Amino acid sequence: MLTLLLILLATSLALVTYLRLESRGERTWVPMLFRAVAWGGLGALLANPSCPGPVDSRPPLVLLDASLSMVADTAHWRAADDTARALGRVRWFGDARPWTDSIPGRGRSDLGPSLASAVALGRRTVVVTDGELDDVSDVPADLLASSGFVVLPRTHGRDLAIRQVRAPARATVGDTIIVNVDLGSNGTAAAESVSVVVRAGPRVLGRVAAVVTPGASLPVRITVGTRGVAVGTQFLAVGIEGASDAEPRNDARLVAVDVSGTPGIVLLASPGDWDARFLYRALRDVADLPVKGFVRLEGDRWRDMEGLALVGTSSVRAAAAGADLLVLRGEAPGMWDGTRAKGVLRWPAAGPSVGEWYAAGASVSPIALAFLGVPVDSLPPITGVRVLTPGAGEWVGLTVQLARRGAARPVIVGRQVGGRREVVFGADGLWRWGFRGGPSADVYRAMIAATVSWLLAEPDRGMAEATVLQRVVAQGTPLTFERTSDSTVRLPVTFERQGEERHDTLRFGGDGRAVVWLEPGIYRYRIGGARGVTGTAAVDNWSREWLPRPGVVQSRAIPEAGAGERRTVRQWPWLYLLVL
Repeated sequence: MLTLLLILLATSLALVTYLRLESRGERTWVPMLFRAVAWGGLGALLANPSCPGPVDSRPPLVLLDASLSMVADTAHWRAADDTARALGRVRWFGDARPWTDSIPGRGRSDLGPSLASAVALGRRTVVVTDGELDDVSDVPADLLASSGFVVLPRTHGRDLAIRQVRAPARATVGDTIIVNVDLGSNGTAAAESVSVVVRAGPRVLGRVAAVVTPGASLPVRITVGTRGVAVGTQFLAVGIEGASDAEPRNDARLVAVDVSGTPGIVLLASPGDWDARFLYRALRDVADLPVKGFVRLEGDRWRDMEGLALVGTSSVRAAAAGADLLVLRGEAPGMWDGTRAKGVLRWPAAGPSVGEWYAAGASVSPIALAFLGVPVDSLPPITGVRVLTPGAGEWVGLTVQLARRGAARPVIVGRQVGGRREVVFGADGLWRWGFRGGPSADVYRAMIAATVSWLLAEPDRGMAEATVLQRVVAQGTPLTFERTSDSTVRLPVTFERQGEERHDTLRFGGDGRAVVWLEPGIYRYRIGGARGVTGTAAVDNWSREWLPRPGVVQSRAIPEAGAGERRTVRQWPWLYLLVL
């Protein structure tokens, strides 16, 4: 209607102009027609009327769930694939990687990015999935409402699974380690008795029986010994025995443990006191290396600080000799002669002092960040002080003042002697910082952590151009490497498994990380840069996609093909030329 009115108005104005205002002649009809067309086009551009576009006859764009849950034993992958191909053009979704295989293998079910891209194309969109999506709550409601869904849910039967495994990252040969396992059951009507087994290769390290209640999560604690386990990185297999369920691939998991021949950190406390106890606990909390503590309580008899079991003097001396970091609280003459430790922390007893000493300040030092953001004079007082005199080239980590007045005296001093680093503590009562809790305990832990980090540092430590962030990843999840230098853009890497090699390139993004997707297995990798490094990593057969989960979407009709996007006259470039 608006278009007809514009034509009539333009024609009328042209007639009035030529018949009333200008002279008439035989040839006036041609310019009058042109003027009517020009004014009609100008009116159309001003009014900008629109009309519907052509009906979208293209087949819908089908987003097919390519996560591992689609090929679980109780899933319907073949039916889902056939349905998707029958509906239209198929695109897979799940995670960010390109996928060229014909079998799903993605470790996540993220719909949002793929759905947003499909809707932006202006095509009808259909999602074919099992309903177990990870990010539906983050997807805008209008995108979900504009798409159709074909849901083929898994048939959740009886299933017993390992949900999580936790173990120490490091251990010493002969130690016992605690492996914590979380079990879960689904679809069972009665409690089930199973065995949880920890293996290092074919060797069984530990076994424990468990009774799992239907629908419940059961924590299981397994104590295993490392005697006879080879030194190096061991991938312990934690599995369920005696469970007959629908999905056996979630019945076992891998966990990496570095086994060393000697303790990484050895603490000798003579005698044992509160400072020794809090120091031992802090070392176990902040250090990545195995920690062994020995305390002399009566005469020359040494005991293990973990369980107070008697330990022979020769064993204590051997542990001190082989430690990477030796910590001495008090005096232990003759016990650490000939040690090969890279770092030594000496904390001699200061003895009683008159008055209370308060931390006065931390100068620039390797442990200065431990005191950042906390007023050091608010920390609990120190009970005793031994005067330390720093020499040339030595750093001071902490000073104290008597009653918050007077001269500041150093109580933490560090130095490097040849190839060994040493730190001396000259204050008693630092355990009060850890005992108070809150910011004081945080400062105490950070101080111990920073001291350990500096003592264990070597000139060549950290020189690798890239390191792997997590040594065991779930199936469908990439190994992630992080560069140590901002100038590194790409690095060649080789993965070897059972005699087969795969050559790849680590391409680091703006976040300094690069990912590599691998099939399940244990790999030895070699990064071939100028400062090449080797290591081991594993891709587990386990995946969270194998665990039964409730569906979060329902089947919904496929949107009908409607008219295309409306077009306005301002989208016609030729109309501008006609008006001109």
